[in-house]
Amino acid sequence: MKTTVSTKGQFVFPAEIRRLDGIEPGQEFDIERIERGEYRLVRREPPRNEGLVDWLLACPVKDFFVPIASESTDSL
Repeated sequence: MKTTVSTKGQFVFPAEIRRLDGIEPGQEFDIERIERGEYRLVRREPPRNEGLVDWLLACPVKDFFVPIASESTDSL
């Protein structure tokens, strides 16, 4: 597949590759220069709990998740 580098040094993943690999806006990649004209892109792993809070807040049951009172640790 072919893509073109913009004047800002950006390039676009073709839609088919994005679809096949589940690449979404905002995902980060590392780029490694192998040699002149040859490069390697590796998708960075998202932080382990990325999206967890949004997922929990999307619970369809209103007020399912509520804050819990914490106890003082002064006596420990």
